[in-house]
Amino acid sequence: MIKTLIIDDEPLALDLVSEYLSDYPEFSIVGTCQNGFEGIKAIQEHQPDLIFLDVQMPKITGFEMLELLDDPPAVIFTTAYDEYALQAFEAHALDYLLKPFSKERFATALSKFLKQGVVKEQRGAAKGLQEINGIAQRVVLKVKNEIKIIPFKDIRYLEANDDYVNIYTQEGKFIKNKTLGSFESILDPMSFIRIHRSYIVRIGGITKIEPYEKGSYHLKLITGELLPISKSRYPKLKLALGF
Repeated sequence: MIKTLIIDDEPLALDLVSEYLSDYPEFSIVGTCQNGFEGIKAIQEHQPDLIFLDVQMPKITGFEMLELLDDPPAVIFTTAYDEYALQAFEAHALDYLLKPFSKERFATALSKFLKQGVVKEQRGAAKGLQEINGIAQRVVLKVKNEIKIIPFKDIRYLEANDDYVNIYTQEGKFIKNKTLGSFESILDPMSFIRIHRSYIVRIGGITKIEPYEKGSYHLKLITGELLPISKSRYPKLKLALGF
């Protein structure tokens, strides 16, 4: 049996997918959930082979839910919004069903799953992509056994740490399994700027630029931290600050 989980905040959508799946005896529905937090718990409990996942849900989005999983199942997105299709396929989703979808369209999505033999194989492919419409507004991560949501407006700066990023806020330091380059690609360039291969800072938190040794510079944040500025990024930083 192919274990299947349905995650959607709309009861009618849950019922529709369940009804369509009833025509496929090889698929077993191990549960239904109405938000991402319930989805995470159900995935950890049942270890499904395939999930049908809505994008816009209460608390966290479908993309954010996937990012919190160490080993995500194969995914077919079900949503009423067509603007997330590219992001879904970048996350290696099997298919993207736009509500309301027909039984025939549903069958096509299941056929992709069965033909590719993707049970367990695509787990992990969607990790690291939570951005919506190009500019992120928050980052979702795990802190011990809890889920932490950090609005990007609360971030002072980000620091590269191999394949991780240290995120500094007023609450302290948090660690995210994501590269600094991936953050740079989705952060609002009007609010954040990369000053060094290892640092991205919030522009509004900069108080001054000071000379350092051998013609180099560093900047000082409102909170007192001193961060290095690479020579190649110094002109762009001056322009952003209006110097």
